Amino acid sequence: MRHGIVLLPEHEWKVAAERWQVAEELGYDHAWTYDHLTWRWLAGRRWYASMPTLAAAAVATRSIRLGVLVATPNFRHPVVFAKDLVSVDDVAGGRMICGLGAGAPGPDAVLLGGPDLRSRESADRFRAFVEVLDEVLVGGTAGEASAWYAACRGTFHPRAGDGPRVPFAVAATGPLGMALAARFGQYWVTSGPPADFGRRPLAEVLPVLRDQQRRADAACERTGRDPATLRRLFVADASVGGITGSVAAYEDAAGELEEAGFTDLVVHWPRPEPPYEGDEQVVADFAGKWLQGARCG
Repeated sequence: MRHGIVLLPEHEWKVAAERWQVAEELGYDHAWTYDHLTWRWLAGRRWYASMPTLAAAAVATRSIRLGVLVATPNFRHPVVFAKDLVSVDDVAGGRMICGLGAGAPGPDAVLLGGPDLRSRESADRFRAFVEVLDEVLVGGTAGEASAWYAACRGTFHPRAGDGPRVPFAVAATGPLGMALAARFGQYWVTSGPPADFGRRPLAEVLPVLRDQQRRADAACERTGRDPATLRRLFVADASVGGITGSVAAYEDAAGELEEAGFTDLVVHWPRPEPPYEGDEQVVADFAGKWLQGARCG
């Protein structure tokens, strides 16, 4: 299993830089930050932009993979975002992972005057977002205008045409999103039941996660893809809590999730206050016991 950690973009870079470096030194395989204009639990507080943060992290680190978790069409245009993404990936030397999601209702959805979408409309917009983003990154060309995006045909550089496209990590729990993960994703991402912040014990949520795994397999099979080629990434601390409460809890959760078919576990850097309140030492001790030894081995 690979392990990742989320660092909220809430600190000035002179503080944040050290945390990104420590995440790498601890042996984490990937480190992520959130992509929001403002965030529900820290609204009105300091909150920095994801892509400049990841560009700075790319300079401050050497080997850890870097990811955005997750970019959405709530305020992103796929052509403009493609340009940002390949630019940051260039700075990072090809270490970027692009997390993508449909976008939930909330500040990001309304701050720029966007439409109030029904769930089906949101899913359709997400499909168009992923398709255009893939088209630009792979071929360097934006397609004709659609119901969702006005993009005149033209060629864009730099692009990923000379090598693999930046990996997509598609967050999905519904059929349309899982179909996109199967078609375009190198990772499928879930945090458990959608919009669930109950932070329940993992045992209570595992049946839902196993059902989601089966549906992800079925989505792959419908596209003719081997389900084993899709990595399965679980983001902790939303529907499931307590994983970083102790090293033993972290170890147990990693084992149970791996047994359930997950290939990647992502936790949040513990904060001194909610959300994601916890002890940083647990993360350091878990890494010292499991991650650093594995990397050396």
